[in-house]
Amino acid sequence: MEIQDKPRFLDRTWGQLRHVWHKVTGNGHVQSSVHFQADLPNEDLPRLRAQIQLCLKMRGGEVSARAETAILGRSYLELNDEGRSRFLKVLATDFDVDTAQVEHAIECWHQSKDVPDRYANVQQLRQALEAPRLQLLTQFNELPEGVKFLVDMRAELITLKNDDPAFAALEGDLKRLLISWFDIGFLTLDCITWDSPASLLEKLITYESVHEIRSWDDLKNRLDSDRRCYAFLHPHMLGEPLIFVEVALTIGLARNVQDLLDENAPVNDLEHMDTAIFYSISNAQQGLAGISFGNFLIKRVVAKLSEEFPHINNFATLSPIVSFRRWLTEQLANDKSDLLTKSEQKSLTLQCERLGVDSSLRNLLETPNWPKDSQICEVLQPLLTRLAAHYLSEEKRSNGRAFDPVAHFHLTNGAHIEQLNWMGDKSEKGLRQSYGLMVNYLYRLDRIESNSAAYVEHAEATTSNAVKALLKN
Repeated sequence: MEIQDKPRFLDRTWGQLRHVWHKVTGNGHVQSSVHFQADLPNEDLPRLRAQIQLCLKMRGGEVSARAETAILGRSYLELNDEGRSRFLKVLATDFDVDTAQVEHAIECWHQSKDVPDRYANVQQLRQALEAPRLQLLTQFNELPEGVKFLVDMRAELITLKNDDPAFAALEGDLKRLLISWFDIGFLTLDCITWDSPASLLEKLITYESVHEIRSWDDLKNRLDSDRRCYAFLHPHMLGEPLIFVEVALTIGLARNVQDLLDENAPVNDLEHMDTAIFYSISNAQQGLAGISFGNFLIKRVVAKLSEEFPHINNFATLSPIVSFRRWLTEQLANDKSDLLTKSEQKSLTLQCERLGVDSSLRNLLETPNWPKDSQICEVLQPLLTRLAAHYLSEEKRSNGRAFDPVAHFHLTNGAHIEQLNWMGDKSEKGLRQSYGLMVNYLYRLDRIESNSAAYVEHAEATTSNAVKALLKN
């Protein structure tokens, strides 16, 4: 996460951290201060190492160590991209495990004389395998707003870890700590409304990653009486959503996201609504990537909605098919001969002859502005819809996971593929991702466990009869 790309509120967050931590360092226990140049050049590195050692030695007790850690954290926040990368490199390499101590502990374990001695040596080995930087990371966690600081630090490490194994090891250490601190039992589920703090609403606008929130009026529409927005929050990161889901209450399955988000559409009468549509799920913190909350979020929200609206008995999504166009483009580039059935190819040839255009599916898809040509759409709709059904239910990665990441998420959680929607998202993003196609995943409460087991244990995607019919065609 580069400084120049930080959202405005993140600039404010880091400014608030510097202010809060200044109070921690100004309590009279610590008189020292440390300042580095923004890019942390080589001549500053010895003083950085000395400051980290000062934090770890905890001279003067916990209060003094806390203040020294706050000084170090403020210094990190004042660095630029290059400086923070160099800071993290020092933490990753100079404060890793001591290999000599590890080897000595292993040798002692091999030479254990009896059971008590072996247990003692195992404990010694465990201590030797614990990098000193873990203590420092824990000390950051104990500072005001320290959890958010570490989450953002891991976001930066995620962008760096492929460049250096040392960064990967540090990122792994921090991830393990965050997993324990963000156990689902520590999280609260909050319903966000138009009356929520403006700072929280602003973050919804910034973090929304599925369907861009274009204005405050757009956001207000998404929080109207026939809508719900739920977010997981952490007690040490109040005002910072971890993940949030936007829900529309409808009659039957929603087929088109533009209609769903139409600000001029009338507000639905809640007494007649029978379906809850989950149309956007956004992970809000890059630094919590790989720490899953989504499956718990869906289940908790379903329970909340069922309690508030007992007459709602359908829980479904209106989801993007994020990688379909990329997958199909690769198939066409490789001239996959079995991509279309013989009957599909015959029909395509006849219809293209009638239109006087090339009968290649690839050429049709490369026709400029074809989604606005009703005749080409008529040719492409059955082909792309059937191929999308195949892609979602049959295309797998080497580990058996669905090729499409959104499909993997919902199938893992126990949903089934219910319905394909032609031109469900006609936005530029929707056309770029999936030629405008969207999909409804349906959560049948009595089949969630069996659907999840079929997918997780046997890589089988459960589909509706309508989708099965598409696949047979």
